[in-house]
Amino acid sequence: MNRTALACLIATLAAPALAQTQEEVLQATLLPGWQMADGHRMAAVRLDLADHWKTYWRAPGETGIPPQFDWSGSTNLKSVTLHWPSPEVITLDGMQSIGYLHELVLPVEVVAIDPAKPVELRLQMDLGVCKDICMPAAVSLQGLLDGPGAADTAINAALSNQPSTAAQAGLTDIGCAVSPNDDGLRLAATIGMPRQGDPETVVFETADATVWVAQATASRAGQVLTAETDLVPPNGAPFALDRSGVTVTVIGQGRSVEIKGCPAPRG
Repeated sequence: MNRTALACLIATLAAPALAQTQEEVLQATLLPGWQMADGHRMAAVRLDLADHWKTYWRAPGETGIPPQFDWSGSTNLKSVTLHWPSPEVITLDGMQSIGYLHELVLPVEVVAIDPAKPVELRLQMDLGVCKDICMPAAVSLQGLLDGPGAADTAINAALSNQPSTAAQAGLTDIGCAVSPNDDGLRLAATIGMPRQGDPETVVFETADATVWVAQATASRAGQVLTAETDLVPPNGAPFALDRSGVTVTVIGQGRSVEIKGCPAPRG
């Protein structure tokens, strides 16, 4: 069992049982969206949560439950791209998680194998929803994506709330120093970029989903943001990091920035 799963299990066992079911706290809907100019389809998964309940971002933090998506039951489906809106940093009892309160509209860009035919989209989604305790949830959605469709204000709002790119945020430089430690690597990033709000939370992701990433520490001096984290692979030993596969997300107040790649410091 990895550290995230263990932390979630401990938190669940330590909390009092709640007489609530998935149906009482979570409703899921597939929004069919519209046909895009390039022939792709922009649809969305909508999750509506009961008051004070949350669900998690793709990198949920040390105590979160990352969502899992299975599209294998679909027909005429070539690929799916998820367009995550900017998440919130949620702190409860001193523990930090990254996710969404009340609702999540997750835009889904769908590419058909044969664009002249409809796509029958089928999704099996496993996720966590949490309030005082975490409840594992399973969602099954399906829909036929056909015809031009129509613009959807909820999908457009979620697309508008995606993280800014590095260029849009005014990134001037990023350098990442990597050093081995007892059970993996220490990653220290120096980011030249205007302040994104106060506080700023930095989240690191690697291309290898099996690598456990610790909650980062971050501090700022003027136009320079520094952040450090530990990366622990399943075998608990130093490893070769694919720097191009690292994503650094800086979450501020009501906005975020997504930086692709973590090159070595210059000079």
